Parts: sequence; structure tokens; C-alpha cells
Amino acid sequence: MKLAAQRRRWNCGKLASIYQRVFSAVSPSLRVDPKTGDTMGVLEDVLGFIRAALAKFKTRGKTMKKILLASSALIATAGVAAAELSIKGSARLGLAYNEAATEELRIEQRMRVNFTGIAETDSGVKFEARIRLEANEDANSAISGKGPGAAGFAVSTGGFRLDVGNVSDVIDSGDAVNYYGYGVGFTGGIEYAAPFYSTDINVGGFGAGGADATTIKAKYSAGDFTIAASYTDDKVADTAEVMVGVGYSFGDYTVGLAYADDEALETGTVDGDYVIATLGGTVGDFGFSVIVGDGDSFTDTAYGVSAKYNISSATNLTFVAADGGNADDATYGIGFSHSLGGGVTLAGGVGSDRGNTEADLGVKFSF
Repeated sequence: MKLAAQRRRWNCGKLASIYQRVFSAVSPSLRVDPKTGDTMGVLEDVLGFIRAALAKFKTRGKTMKKILLASSALIATAGVAAAELSIKGSARLGLAYNEAATEELRIEQRMRVNFTGIAETDSGVKFEARIRLEANEDANSAISGKGPGAAGFAVSTGGFRLDVGNVSDVIDSGDAVNYYGYGVGFTGGIEYAAPFYSTDINVGGFGAGGADATTIKAKYSAGDFTIAASYTDDKVADTAEVMVGVGYSFGDYTVGLAYADDEALETGTVDGDYVIATLGGTVGDFGFSVIVGDGDSFTDTAYGVSAKYNISSATNLTFVAADGGNADDATYGIGFSHSLGGGVTLAGGVGSDRGNTEADLGVKFSF
């Protein structure tokens, strides 16, 4: 009997000691009788335990909030692995001068937002659909907006991509040739493609408004080699245009060639075909692009050169010179671009676009 009683007292004391160590971690005021194992001041100790627990949760509240927010973000994004909606855009604001305009000096403003829905099959075939919203200034600095316009669709797998609808043709897309080069100014309005604009060739791209024509373009890339073809059917003008282009990259250089046959350019004595070739590359901080083109509807061979020189990691100068085609005057200009950080750029330029003096200065940014 005495031995049993001693064992019970020893067990109670041992249990009480364990309880005491456990409870003291959250509430030092919670007391256990080492002889009987009974709690002392039960009500006070329970209240103290609750107060201690609440205090510990308060001190850890910020960490817990971060954990919950992170968990919520993971849960929210877990279901969009196979499909997504991409929203990207750009904007610019500044002053622009155009000698030929009714109001020579205007506030230049534009905002574009592209909405692209993307889905991918289990076998890796990607489907895309895109529309654009745009706000811009009209003649005499009036402000207007347009869109969503006609949609463009794409299907791609491996090195193959098919675009249908309101999409760019071979020349505009840059798949084969660099048609626009380094533009001058924050609008990029002075370009070495200016002589080609005077020839009335139809180079079309994705836009915010409606489209009279449907374009189908196929592209295949393998390593440094790209081949592309497009067909544009204009139901309003009842004309069609076919383009085929090839491009090749070697080191820091690219070369491209594009051929087009446009029914809209055909007359009784003139065919609607023309060809454009470009060569570009970089040498250290210097980048350049050269373009040349000719066709039956061209009075003279069109040609141009554009260049960019990086003064620093944030600042560069651009230069454009072009002539020929059906233009009476040459195009030339010089500009600068300076990164302000955060995707914001200050840029400007001045020059002559086929005899018309133009200049601009402003900021542009992407988001």
C-alpha cells in the first residue's frame, strides 16, 4: 500500500512537472499542484491562458497575414496554367510640330492597350486571339478613341505559326525584312521607309479599328532561318496581295528579302509586283539598318539607312536618311532617346519627311 501510494505521488508529481513545463510556455501564471496534479486558481489560469494565446497571435499577425496572402495568390493562379489573358500597352505624351498641318504645333497623345487571350492544348498547340483599344488625337488636336477593332487570331506549334484576320502581312510583321528601321523622335515618325510610302504600296498591320481586308500569314522558323508568306483579301477594293519573304541571322547581323504582288497597283502598263531587301546589324554600341526596294510602280529605286549609337546604357542617338521611290524630296532626321527608368523614356527628334519639316519631344512608356 505504501509503495503504491508513493508511486501515485511520484506519478502525480511527474505529470504535474510535465504540465507545468507545457503550460508555462504559453502562460507562466497557469499553476499546477505538484502533489495532487490539480490546477490552482482554475478560472484565473484559464483567463491568463487565453490572454497569453491572444498576445502571441497578435505579435505574429503580420507574418500570418503574409502567409495567408501568399497562399491566396497561389490558389488564385493555380487554375490559369492552361489559359490566360495578357493585357499590355503603351502610351506617349508630348509636343509635335508638322509644317504641313493646319495647326502646326499640337499636343501629341496616344494610348494603346492590347488584350490577348491565350490557350494551349495538352499537346502544346497554342491558340491566341487579340484585340486593341486606342486613344489618339485627330486633326486639329481633337481627342478620340477607337476599338475594340477587328480581332487577330494565331495558332502556333514548334517553329510554325499561322495568323488570320486583323494581322500583319509579311513586310509589316518584320518576319523577313526590317521595314521601319530606327525611327527618329518619340513618335518615330521620321523613318527610312518614307520613300516607299510615296509609292502607294499596301503594307498592312494589326490595328485598333475595323479592317476592310482579311490577312492570312504563315511563318516557319528553324534556327537562324525564317520563311513567311501572306495573302491579303480586300473585299471593299476587290483586290488581293501576295507576299513571300525569307530572313536569315548570322551572328550580330540579319539579312532579309521580300517579294509582293499587289493587284491594287496594277494598271494597263504597270504590274503590281515589287521587292524589298534589308540588311542590319550591331557593332559594339553602333546599330544600323539598310533598306532598298524597287518595282514597276516605282519611279526610282527607293533606299534608306537608319542608325543608332548608344552614348551610355540609358541614352542613344538615332539617324535616318532615305530617298527615291516616287518622292520628290529626300527624308532625313536626327533624334535622341533617354531612359528615365521604370519603363519611361524621354525622346525627341527633328528632320524632314519628303520635304516637310517635322519635330517632336515627349515621354513614352510601356506597361
